[in-house]
Amino acid sequence: MGCFSRTIAGPMIGLALAVTALQPASATEGVSVFPDTSKIAAIGGSITEIVYALGEEKHLVARDSTSRYPKAALDLPDVGYMRALSPEGVLSVNPTGILALHGSGPKEAVDVLKKTSIPFIEVPEHYSHEGILEKVRIVGKALGVDAKAAVLAKELDAKLISAERETASIKQRKRILFVLSIQGGKILAAGSDTAADGMVKLAGGVNAVDGFSGYKQMSDEAIITARPDVILMMSNAGPPVSDDELFGNPSVASTPAGTARKVIRIDGGYLLGFGPRTAEAIHDLAVSLYGAQVTD
Repeated sequence: MGCFSRTIAGPMIGLALAVTALQPASATEGVSVFPDTSKIAAIGGSITEIVYALGEEKHLVARDSTSRYPKAALDLPDVGYMRALSPEGVLSVNPTGILALHGSGPKEAVDVLKKTSIPFIEVPEHYSHEGILEKVRIVGKALGVDAKAAVLAKELDAKLISAERETASIKQRKRILFVLSIQGGKILAAGSDTAADGMVKLAGGVNAVDGFSGYKQMSDEAIITARPDVILMMSNAGPPVSDDELFGNPSVASTPAGTARKVIRIDGGYLLGFGPRTAEAIHDLAVSLYGAQVTD
């Protein structure tokens, strides 16, 4: 989903190393429009979603494993997890272009791909309303469909404005702790500069933790001090965490969220994708947080 701050290192293969050695620089790096859009490899769930939303899926020759929506995308060859790519895997589909979300990695693999003769376009990731529109415009430009991208961006802008207005009148903002995982009884939570932080704010909530960016393992004292009203989690990422395990954690149990056993679980790609479905995700999260207080 492109939203984790950790880097997953993968083994570098002989072919990749050979490409690096033979091509120290690439004349295609920094391009904004693919010369040939016939076989594009899309890396990043939101990138793939945008291509489909533009009606340009005919250009796709492959996807990464975070690209699971729409369902039709699952028929494309999977070149691996976007943060654990191997150059050989991406190059095996013979793409005429690589369209990758910022944060794809590991860095060594991306550097290899950028040094090949295949145009590589990196799409910035900003966890905001405008960041979504920017993605749409960049993807549209890359595929040579600027006009269609402008139309889609306008539609999404209107939907996002509407979704954000739904919680504008709420005075008592709920404090949300986004829990990525529980490892050895320790909570890995989202700080600033994360997709989770961006979504919490767009849905009218307050991130219960601050003082750090990315994802960080929190001490019991820090969780108690954060005083979350609600725990937010992905419904389909990593080993499942039951309510009993979550609220059995002494530090979580000591918070208002623990006392009320209040947890919201939403599909990770939908919640954190920052793509064409984000307005709907904002609405769903806001309703889960505030119920009837959400205004249409």
